[in-house]
Amino acid sequence: MTAPAERMRMMRERRRGQGLRELRLVVPDPRLGSVRKRVAAQVVRLDRGHEDEALSWIEAVSEFDAPSPSER
Repeated sequence: MTAPAERMRMMRERRRGQGLRELRLVVPDPRLGSVRKRVAAQVVRLDRGHEDEALSWIEAVSEFDAPSPSER
């Protein structure tokens, strides 16, 4: 059997051949109290008016992707 590093290299090559590429994300761990406190502090500072405007825009734009009733 091939070594794990070699298997990963082969898998990446196969995926690249399919037009895919591996993407790794490193994100804050929400299980940590320090992260939860930081997020809570940021939420408190949000401006409700700006958030409502952003959500309205997202909803309006998302309608472009929805199939029309005749396409369903």
